[in-house]
This record gives sequence, structure tokens and C-alpha cells, in this order.
Amino acid sequence: MRIVVCIKQVPSTNKVQLHPETNTIIRDGRQSVTNPFDTYAIEEAVRVKEAVGGEVIALSMGIPETERLLRDAESRGVDRAVLLSDRNFAGADTLATSYTLSLGIRELFPVDLILCGKMAVDGDTAQIGPELAEQLGIPHVTDVSEIDSITETAIECKKETDHGYQHLKVKLPALLTVIKDINMPRMPSIKGVLDSQTAPFERKDAEKLDADFQRIGLTGSPTQVVKTFIPERMSEAVEIVGEAEEQAKKARNIINEVLKDGGVEY
Repeated sequence: MRIVVCIKQVPSTNKVQLHPETNTIIRDGRQSVTNPFDTYAIEEAVRVKEAVGGEVIALSMGIPETERLLRDAESRGVDRAVLLSDRNFAGADTLATSYTLSLGIRELFPVDLILCGKMAVDGDTAQIGPELAEQLGIPHVTDVSEIDSITETAIECKKETDHGYQHLKVKLPALLTVIKDINMPRMPSIKGVLDSQTAPFERKDAEKLDADFQRIGLTGSPTQVVKTFIPERMSEAVEIVGEAEEQAKKARNIINEVLKDGGVEY
């Protein structure tokens, strides 16, 4: 079984730097880490391989320094890694990113299972997994908290919903996005770290992927960030004095004024 796990780099701190002209996130390989949700996808991919056999391939789109994160994935049980890196990929939104990742995955066909983290903690869109599945024309399940069983033709999994859980059976090949409840990621062993330094690693650019340059990077991104700002927070304390009946009237007037701002009158 061939399993692909998608990895994204995110800033190592909560402070996200934006490009002053494009308002896209600036990626600094020296101050980046593996997206936390993707670490659970890595662990689950390795567990599936240990259970049924096969090969796990880590795939990422990013700057050359992303190799460090892919090597870390190899130290945790991933067999080989592929980095899609090209200046033309810069500034991509989720649609352009999913298109680029789909090209990388097509190069690895046949693929049985694709695992992604639920979302990236810097963008919080949770769109890459479903969009990637649509690009590839395969079924997908989001918010997976457990893989119950897997065969050569289908996978059974547990999906978290707003009202509980769903148990689903999906034909392979398929894509799953996983949540943190699915496992506890292992730490790399000393042997794993040493082996990762010589493990198979590939780097591919837009030309090698035969990419449509109108569909990658900033050019291929229909989503444009016009402006970002931190909203101002204002608070004011009002003391209500008097007898209980008088206090109730004053409180009602205050509430009424607040609700009027939203077009509601109490």
C-alpha cells in the first residue's frame, strides 16, 4: 500500500509576518515548524504502514528550507520525501496550493491513501484536504479521529461531527484529514534521525511537474487578501446604583441601547 502524507511548514511563533504588498504569509525556514495537525497525519500514516505494509511518502510544497521538516518526518518512520519548491509557487492560496500538490501526487501514482492534518494553524481554512481530493477526483473524509480498518479496496473510519461521530466506509484511493484525537505522535529515535540524513529525497519545480503557470502561485490564486488588521477592543464598566426596581430599569435601558446597535429592541 502506498500512502502519501502532506506536510506544511508554519511559523514557530504566533506572530505571522505578512508581505507588505501581497499580504501573503512570509515563510522563513529558519523560524518554522511542521504544522501540528500534520504530525498526527505522519504518525497515522506510519501506523497504517506497520499494520498492513507498504510505503509512506511525505510531500510538501514550500521553500528549500522545508527539507529540514521532511527529513524530520523521515526520522519518524516515513520512507521517502518529495519537496515541491519553485519561486513560481509563492503566494499560492488554497486552490493554487491544492493544484500544485495534486501534480506532485500524480507523479507518485498509484497512491492508495492520502493523509493530511485537519488544517494549518496559520491559515485555519481547513480547505487543502478537500480541495486536493477534488483535484484528484477521489473521495475524502474530514475530521477523522480513528481508522477502524483498512483493506486493499476500502477504509473504515470514525469522523467527528458537531453532534457526535459518524462511522464511514470509503473506497480507496481516498483522502482523510485527521484531528489530534487520532493518536499520539512518536518521537524520532536516534537510528531514525541518522537514517533520515541519507533517506531518499526529491525536489521538483514547476517545470518538472509540467505545471500550468496560470494555476500556480499568486497568479493562479483567485483569493486575494486586500487588508489585514487587528480589531480594536473597547470595554466600559457602568455602575448601576439605587433600589432593585431602579437598577432593573437602568439595566434594561443599557441592554436596549446595546441591542439597538444590532437592529434589535428589547
